[in-house]
Amino acid sequence: MSGESNTVSNPAMPLSGVRVLTLGGIGPVPFAAMLLNDLGASVTRVERPGGANPMMMAAHAILYRGQDVAELDLKADHDQVLEMLANTDIVLEGFRPGVAEKLGVGPADVAHVNPKIVYGRMTGWGQDGPMADKAGHDINYIALSGALEPITGSDGLPVPPLNMLGDFGGGSLYLVTGVLSGLYRAQLTGQGTVVDAAIVDGAAHLTAMTQSLRASQAWSPKRGTNWLDGGAPWYRTYRTADDKFVSVGALEPQFYAELVRVLGVEDECGVDKQFDMKNWPAMSERFAAIFATKTRAEWVDAFADADACFAPVVGPHEVLDDPHLAARGTYADEHGAVAPQPAPRFSALTNH
Repeated sequence: MSGESNTVSNPAMPLSGVRVLTLGGIGPVPFAAMLLNDLGASVTRVERPGGANPMMMAAHAILYRGQDVAELDLKADHDQVLEMLANTDIVLEGFRPGVAEKLGVGPADVAHVNPKIVYGRMTGWGQDGPMADKAGHDINYIALSGALEPITGSDGLPVPPLNMLGDFGGGSLYLVTGVLSGLYRAQLTGQGTVVDAAIVDGAAHLTAMTQSLRASQAWSPKRGTNWLDGGAPWYRTYRTADDKFVSVGALEPQFYAELVRVLGVEDECGVDKQFDMKNWPAMSERFAAIFATKTRAEWVDAFADADACFAPVVGPHEVLDDPHLAARGTYADEHGAVAPQPAPRFSALTNH
């Protein structure tokens, strides 16, 4: 085995001592494994001998941090893999439905050697259903779930929010929630759990507020006309004089009042006009014209003392230089790579 764990030795981490094995999968499975490792678990991933794809390894370098590698063939080294699974708390696999069973490492196979194990299964479409055997990627899963359609560009076409909403939001985070729930159950009862984490299900679950707004008649089916989809002039982004961007999210009236005060348009765009949708197009144009008169840095200064739900739009290449992110150590330079640091953070609960 190779690799270096940077968290398992820290007893303050909540998953210290938990053993995780990953058998396969791209994107959401490595991200879930990274999160579990960040929380203190000891993670080992099984790689086919000589089968590591250099391009994939580079794309997943941060996701693989702190993990050990076991170079094993799931068929040829089947007995050794099962031996490892006998001493594992959580196993993660990202194969298409039925593949793990064909390899002899499906839930029933593993239960014979470890009835307490939590078996996390990560797919796009789920373990069953008409689409279960179909190929797909993040964009397809969020498209079918109802999560992508409201997210549009200026041309009206739905725009995928990278692969954060599907792979990582609807996939990895639900997989981790599932396996941690299963781990708790195993510790209480000694009974293992199979977790069917499907990106389409997780992404659908993330639409809870959108569906609530629809049910209460507070959401228009016309894209780009709602509070949270860029339709509201006080909840969107604007281009600045230096071709950068700022964001405003002044949803509540007290924050909106601060926004228009800093922009100098209290009279023409007062609080009484905030929710009058017929004014939104003209207000958006007015705000855009004003934001275009100063650089992003100048607007940061202008809003420094205002509580207006304002923030600059910071690019991935700029995050190390942002004062707030730097103060919290949200990112770090790790061997030339800008790496997001573990989240959330933990400290002991005391009565002092």
